[in-house]
Amino acid sequence: MSKDLTNKILITLGFLFAYRILSYVPVPGVNVEVIKSFFDSNSNNALGMVNMFSGNAISRLSIISLGIMPYITASIIMELLAATFPNLAQMKKERDGMVKYMQIIRYATVVITLVQAVGVSMGLQNMSSGGQSAIMIDMGTFIPIAAVSMLTGTMLLMWIGEQITQRGIGNGISLIIFAGIVSGIPKAIAGTISLVNTGDLNFLSVLGMFAVVLLTIGVIIYVELGERRVPISYSRKTMMDNQNKRVMNYIPIKVNLSGVIPAIFASAILMMPATLLQGSTNPTVLAISDALSPGGYLFNVLMFLGVVFFAFFYASIVFNAKDISENLKKQGGFIPGVRPGASTAAFINEVASRLTFGGAIYLGLISTLPFILIKAMGVPFYFGGVAVLIVVQVALDTMRKIEAQVYMNKYNTLNSIGL
Repeated sequence: MSKDLTNKILITLGFLFAYRILSYVPVPGVNVEVIKSFFDSNSNNALGMVNMFSGNAISRLSIISLGIMPYITASIIMELLAATFPNLAQMKKERDGMVKYMQIIRYATVVITLVQAVGVSMGLQNMSSGGQSAIMIDMGTFIPIAAVSMLTGTMLLMWIGEQITQRGIGNGISLIIFAGIVSGIPKAIAGTISLVNTGDLNFLSVLGMFAVVLLTIGVIIYVELGERRVPISYSRKTMMDNQNKRVMNYIPIKVNLSGVIPAIFASAILMMPATLLQGSTNPTVLAISDALSPGGYLFNVLMFLGVVFFAFFYASIVFNAKDISENLKKQGGFIPGVRPGASTAAFINEVASRLTFGGAIYLGLISTLPFILIKAMGVPFYFGGVAVLIVVQVALDTMRKIEAQVYMNKYNTLNSIGL
């Protein structure tokens, strides 16, 4: 392993360690024990799912309780706006424009974070346990302090993510989510062992859960590595001009074009009403809340439909067949049997649509079936396919980037010795 790659890995690990330290820094003025007790009693519903994605930061009400989700929300909104307004889409393609584009995302993140922080602070007002309130200071003082603290935490996370992307290895934002999910694995394992020892959980159920997890990981790896390679031919002139360069003779189109974004977006939308409704004492409202909590049939049906919808929607944004066709024409390439231009764009779009259909069904099943199976086994904590999907996807992406860095170092070494 080269020194440059080693330094990048160490930088990445250092920033992730800083992220985990921040998750233990609570917002001033809160009673951590009351909040922890509340989340312990809601570990297998929507709140447990939110807490898992934050790396248990919400159960401590740390300054990074909101996590990186405001930044992701702002990024998704900007992607949707860029797909709607051509001027914004053109801004993304230009170097100076991209700087402005990212700046807008940061400002939007600040606004979203402040709104969510104020909402969370006000929601803690009526939280209590054992006669103790979750807030130990005056609410008029607590709300601005909490809002500023959470905004600072989210901005720090955003900065950490950008530093990892620029100076480390892999995508910083994805690795932060990855670290948050993975950090809860030791506690889940210890809790499972404790339940087996006390007889509250059958050992066969543990083996079944382990088998479901392994099967889910295997399916995710198989599908995520799958792609359709559309063959390309180049004119003789193009091949002669690029005889010393590698010219790709196919267009790789992934089965899952939208990644994990549909699952995150669908779960975020479904968790919002389920979380808000839990504070009610009305029996009808509580029944709706229970139906919308993870593990309920209604939640999983809506989750499946939401994931399929967002898979098609997001794939239409990130995959532009027209741009691919135009670039291919400029490079002197064409798909055998397909006319260049509009016909090529239509052909590529048709192939991508068929692949997206299969990818959307795969994402929907992965997001719902594992949790249904594990819940049927009586596991008393949240564990679903969305978490496994994120972990496996980020791990695969990071491994690809490490492998690319290794090959780049080899080529640099060969060039320096004149081979």
